[in-house]
This record gives sequence, C-alpha cells and structure tokens, in this order.
Amino acid sequence: MIGSEGLTPAVLKETDAALKAHGLIKVRVFSDERATREALLVQLADQLDAAPIQHIGKLLVLWRPLPEKERAADRGTGEERRAAAPRVVKLLTFSKSGSHRAQVKKVTVLGNQRLTTGGLVKRAKKRPISTKKRQQD
Repeated sequence: MIGSEGLTPAVLKETDAALKAHGLIKVRVFSDERATREALLVQLADQLDAAPIQHIGKLLVLWRPLPEKERAADRGTGEERRAAAPRVVKLLTFSKSGSHRAQVKKVTVLGNQRLTTGGLVKRAKKRPISTKKRQQD
C-alpha cells in the first residue's frame, strides 16, 4: 500500500521483496487523483525493473519474472548426494478380535530402507533417474 507519504524507500524495498517472491503483485494507492496513480505506476515500474500490467481504480498491478533459484552448494549429483537421515516410524498392529487396543511399535528406518504394507523393513529399490531429472542436476 502506498499512503499519503508517497513512494518512500521503505515502500520500494517491500515492493521489490514482493516481486522477488511472487512475480505478479497488486499495489493499493490511497490517492484520489488518477494522474498521480499513473505517475506512481510508471515510477515503480522504472525503479524496480518491472512491467506495469494494469491500473484499475486505486489498484496497480506490476509484474517481473521470478529470479532463478540458486541451488544449494552442498547438494551433489548422482552418487555424491547424501542419503536420507534415519527416521522413527510408528507401526500399528491391530488385534484380530477388535476388542483389544492396537499395538504401537516404533521402528527406525534408515535412509536406504523402506516400509512395506505388511510392516516389514526392506532395502529401498534402486529407481532409474529420468533423463529430465538427470539434466536438471
């Protein structure tokens, strides 16, 4: 929102952060003069390197393409990639009669293991990586 103070550095900073996060944003201007709002739209677009999309009433719509997200430096490719951390999973075993409580059993599952539908812990299957995913890494 742009208030009576006009286009302050704080407004520019917040608008820039919103554009980085979302790409397409709406900015509400509390000014009754249309010429002032149009000037603010042009000024915002120039200073933030954004495209003015629309001006409807007191709403200004700005767009800027989202920046490419940087990949984490510690993320490796292929076999260098870290395995998943061990996790504790609760297994419920229900009684056959239905009148007893379900038994809760805690099992530690390592990164290279998986649980079957029967509650057994097995080694995870090696899944082939698609060519699209391989190119992204």
